Amino acid sequence: MFAQIDTMRMARDLGAHAAQRQRVIATNVANADTPGYRARDLPEFGDSLRRASLELRATRPGHLTGAPSGARARAVEVEGEPSPNGNTVSLEYEMVRSADAKREFDLSLSVMQSGMNLMRTAIGRRG
Repeated sequence: MFAQIDTMRMARDLGAHAAQRQRVIATNVANADTPGYRARDLPEFGDSLRRASLELRATRPGHLTGAPSGARARAVEVEGEPSPNGNTVSLEYEMVRSADAKREFDLSLSVMQSGMNLMRTAIGRRG
């Protein structure tokens, strides 16, 4: 039922993107001392969503268009000043990106909770 509501689907995909981004950030932090390791990050959610929706085409009237549910973005290398051992991970930058991913996840959670409250109200149940 929720998959048919675009707002709920987008909130779910934003939450999945934030979780995936946290995994990439955790990998960067875990490799902060690995010589030659290049820091990675995911493209912004909006960019990933636009790219996914551009890749789909409706070739027949019955086809659905839009972003695929649960589309996974690919991690890309992040520009950064390498340390003497060639590692580009900056722990300060990773902390900022981690906070940004948490903010994205919290936003998706808030939208999902609001949608659930609206549906409960619509069917006559409270909170």
